[in-house]
Amino acid sequence: MLVITEDGEKLGVLNRNKALQEAEDRGLDLVLVSPDAKPAVAKIMDYSRFRFEQQKKAKEMKKKQHVIVVQEIQLSPVIEQHDFDTKVNKARTILKKGNKVKISLRFRGRMIVHQDLGKEVVDRFIEALSDVTTVESPTKLDGKTLFAVVAPKIEKQQ
Repeated sequence: MLVITEDGEKLGVLNRNKALQEAEDRGLDLVLVSPDAKPAVAKIMDYSRFRFEQQKKAKEMKKKQHVIVVQEIQLSPVIEQHDFDTKVNKARTILKKGNKVKISLRFRGRMIVHQDLGKEVVDRFIEALSDVTTVESPTKLDGKTLFAVVAPKIEKQQ
């Protein structure tokens, strides 16, 4: 196997026992980096420190990533204007946080025969948010529920 020191210096092609002995003499570990290569590549390093650095990098990457959550706003076909405005404001705060909003309107009882009224309410809701959103999923009827998904607008940096 090709052995490399912690400094990146190549020691050359050594057999397994000599490589292990060399690592032990330096007080470090022999880590197989690329077992499929011809010859296999091993590196002499402090494995516990290497693992610590890898875990630290993984934590940093996880800290920097942003998880997008889909939050639901429920409407009714017979919603009053004040309630409608309150829900629009709630949706705006959700969108400002960078999350998506699922708008759902559930038809109860015989309301299902007036699907056009429900569609108007959802379209009006989307229109009220049009300055800060893009429609990700257009209005669809699934059983007795009419729903749409909107996401925050992404401003392109120039």
